[in-house]
Amino acid sequence: MLSMGCVFCRIIAGELPSRKVYEDEGFVAFHDIRPKAPVHVLVVPKEHVEKLSDYPDTEEGERKLGALFRTANRVARVLGLEGYRVQVNVGEKGGQEVFHVHVHVMGGWG
Repeated sequence: MLSMGCVFCRIIAGELPSRKVYEDEGFVAFHDIRPKAPVHVLVVPKEHVEKLSDYPDTEEGERKLGALFRTANRVARVLGLEGYRVQVNVGEKGGQEVFHVHVHVMGGWG
């Protein structure tokens, strides 16, 4: 379910523009508007979940987290990154700015 007050949900719904690099039935990936690396892409599940710690400690939660990181790896391959950093900020105290789960895939250094 989407939350229309969420900027990432609005991107997923096509209401806001993005520089999309990947999309499948469960995820979308697009360039970060404030990159911290030569290549900086966000991998975002289409289901609105506010933060990583909101996934339940169940088989279903494990499946969803596995799919998120599998997709991050797939996006890195699509981008041709041989080495890259994967980062997740969890909660306000963890540096999370947009409260919709997302994974930063950063690379492209030298």
